[in-house]
Amino acid sequence: MANPILHIKDSFYFEVPTWLAPSHRESLQDFPTIWIRLDPEFQMWEAKQVHAKLAELNKDVPSETDFIHEWEHWQHEPGNHGKPVRRYLQELAEEKNDADQPANPWAESWPEAQQTVTVSQYRETAKPWSPKKIEAYNEVLSGKIIIPQPFGQLRNLYQKDSGFCISRFMVLEMLVAVVMFLVFTWYATRLKRSVVPKGRLIHMLDAIVCYLRETVIRPGIGHGADKFVPVLLTMFFFVLGCNLLGMVPWLGAPTASFSVTLSLAVTTLLIGMGAGALKFGPIGVWLNLVPHMELPLLIGIPIKCMLFVIELMGLFIKHAVLAVRLLANMVAGHLVLLGIVALGVDMSGWSLIIALPVIVGAAVLFSCLELFVAFLQAYIFTFLSSLFIGASTHHH
Repeated sequence: MANPILHIKDSFYFEVPTWLAPSHRESLQDFPTIWIRLDPEFQMWEAKQVHAKLAELNKDVPSETDFIHEWEHWQHEPGNHGKPVRRYLQELAEEKNDADQPANPWAESWPEAQQTVTVSQYRETAKPWSPKKIEAYNEVLSGKIIIPQPFGQLRNLYQKDSGFCISRFMVLEMLVAVVMFLVFTWYATRLKRSVVPKGRLIHMLDAIVCYLRETVIRPGIGHGADKFVPVLLTMFFFVLGCNLLGMVPWLGAPTASFSVTLSLAVTTLLIGMGAGALKFGPIGVWLNLVPHMELPLLIGIPIKCMLFVIELMGLFIKHAVLAVRLLANMVAGHLVLLGIVALGVDMSGWSLIIALPVIVGAAVLFSCLELFVAFLQAYIFTFLSSLFIGASTHHH
């Protein structure tokens, strides 16, 4: 589903035109660590080094030939292509036999053996890469700006291996947060200096803030809504900023990632239930899910129990749908644009000349629609969050 042009999928690198970030690496030492770890020659060297260390730690380790053969056979299984030997050993160590004991006791020593094998050792001892290989790797890496990972280790350019790894969407979200902090700090400072807002940006921000507060947040939550205004305004502008980044070439929208939209929905859930717990108590907030009904005890107990289960499921479902709605709308627009642009990929000659104005015009129109959707989805997310919080902080 990921597309390298529209950047729907998160990654650990930024992709730009090759002329902006050409790769002119000349030797093995010049390539980034993650790229060396993906190299088949390094993985074979790593496997042999790990086997030698395992053989020192345990006598039951198979011969190097059998060990390499089993690892390569494992790599041909579905989902294991290109995985290094450490992933193979980790899987062996996790296998259990009928006696609930490790099927390969020697494989449990893989962390200790793995720690003795580093990329720096390979750089010092490996044979120089051939010019043909370096040229091929430079062609692939041209246009890729790999994000440094000081706190973690990558498995590849799309998956982390261990630790805390910084992805492209994390960088973009931090960028949105920093811009919001600077803009609204300046906005608040200007408002303190003057009762009457002055300036186009001030008027635009003031109009958006007042509109959301008066027509979305206060009506949606009801009594006591003002204390939720700051967090819901923050949500609106954060979602809007992430959505708009999807319109910028070579960046992508963080809200096209389910982890981002789900985190925002969970935040709404925690705010609503936390505020409800402060008002009704830790048990009363859950009992508040059931509407108040005057029923005889014999009938009321089973009906209210069924309603509690239904409302509890509905509570989590509607917040999950809140995440999916934002995700689906941001991804769908990019996929439509991809389909339109892809129409001209296989065309040539007169057919391309005739179709090109249609393709460009349709792409421009859908880009304008995407711009509208970016604002609309931020509004809808804030509106629904207000309703959900209001439902959690008021009696049914």
